[in-house]
Amino acid sequence: MHGAKALVGCQSADAVAFGALAELAALVVVPVSAGPTDAVRLARAYLSRVAEPYPAALAALVAQVGPVEAAVLVRAGEVSPSVAGQTSARRAEERAEQDLAHVAKLGGRLVVPEDEEWPRWPFVALEGVSARRCGGEPLALWVRGAHDLAEAVDKAVAIVGSRASTGYGEHVAGEFAFGLAAAGVTVVSGAAYGIDGAAHRGSLAGGGLTVAVLACGVDFAYPAGHQGLLAKISREGVVVSEYPPGVMPARHRFLTRNRLIAALAGGTVVVEAGRRSGAKNTAAITLALGRPLMVVPGPVTSASSIGCHELLRDGQAVSVSSVAEVVESVGRFGDDLATEPAEKESELGAPQGEAMRVYEALGKRCGVSDEVVSVESGVPLERVRALLPELELAGLALQVDGGWQKLEVRC
Repeated sequence: MHGAKALVGCQSADAVAFGALAELAALVVVPVSAGPTDAVRLARAYLSRVAEPYPAALAALVAQVGPVEAAVLVRAGEVSPSVAGQTSARRAEERAEQDLAHVAKLGGRLVVPEDEEWPRWPFVALEGVSARRCGGEPLALWVRGAHDLAEAVDKAVAIVGSRASTGYGEHVAGEFAFGLAAAGVTVVSGAAYGIDGAAHRGSLAGGGLTVAVLACGVDFAYPAGHQGLLAKISREGVVVSEYPPGVMPARHRFLTRNRLIAALAGGTVVVEAGRRSGAKNTAAITLALGRPLMVVPGPVTSASSIGCHELLRDGQAVSVSSVAEVVESVGRFGDDLATEPAEKESELGAPQGEAMRVYEALGKRCGVSDEVVSVESGVPLERVRALLPELELAGLALQVDGGWQKLEVRC
C-alpha cells in the first residue's frame, strides 16, 4: 500500500479507500498465487514494472528470446543500450510476486499473451502502426473482473469524449451505451469524468458488459469521484491496465492507454471533443489502426463539439445519430445486430415494424415503464430497451419520471 499512501497528497483519500475496501471485501476469496513455477507470468509481471509502456526495444527482446530469458538479461544488465535505456532505472524493482499477490487479493489477475484470454486479434493491428504512431502490443495486462477478456472485447465499441461534457453529450453517450448493451455489444472507455463515465453507466444500466481502461494501477480509483463506478465495473465488467499496482496516473500515461481503448474496440464513437483533447488522440489512433471512426455532431455553437466537427469536415469520420448507425458503421458484427430497414423511420418520420409497435404502446399523457411497453406491444423486453433510446433520439419518445412518453409525429 506504499504507492497508495503516496497518492493521498495529490488526489483524495477516496483513491486509497478504493483499494483498501476492495482488499477487505476480497478476504473471503482465497487469492491465487502465481507460484514459483509460473516463470512466464512472474517474468512478465517483473517486466511490466521495470519499463514504462510502450518499451519497443524491450518488446523486441521479449519476442526474440522469450519473457523468462528477457527478464534474466534485464536483471543482470546484459542488454543492448536501447533496452538498458528503458529498464536500467527500475531493473532492481523485484516486486513481481508481491504485485501478483496484491492484485489477487483484489480479485484480479495478470493476463499475459500466453493465456487463452489474451485479446490476440484486437492487438494484431497495433503491430503494424507501433513504429510510427502509438506503440505496440502490451507486455501484459493487469485485470480485475470475472469475465474472460478476449470474450469481453469480441464485440466491442469504444465511446470516448470530453471530460468537460455537456448534458447533451452525456445523454447521448449514455443512451448509445444503453442501446449497444441491449444489442450485446461491449462498451469500452477510459473511466474519466464526462463522456467516459456516462458511457460506462449507460452500459451497466442496460445490463451490458463494459471495459474500463485505466492510466494507473487497477488498485486505484481514478478519478476518485468514480470510486463507486469503478468498483461496480470490477464486479460486473472488466477493469484493465497496462500498469502494475501502485502506479499513479500521469498525463503521458493517458495518451499511452488511449491506444488500448482504440485497439480493444471494433470502432470508436467520439461524443463531444474540444479542438485539443484526449478523445481526438484516441480518434487518431483508431484511424491508424484502420478501425471505423464515428462522431456525434453537436450544436455549432458548442465548444465541446469543435473537435467532432473538425473530424467530420476533414472527412476522417462518419456521423452517427443512433445505435443502429453505430453497429452498421462497425460492420464486423453482421446483420444479426443491425436494425432491419423496416424498423427504421419512414419518409414521413413515423417508425415501422417493431419500432411502431413500441411507439404506439407509449403513454400519451404520462410515462409508462419498459415492462408495460413490452407487454402492450408484444415486443421482447430486451428489444424494447434497445428501441426506446432510438425513438427518443428521433424525437418520437421522451423519458420522464414515470417511464416513457409518446411524442406525436409531425409530418
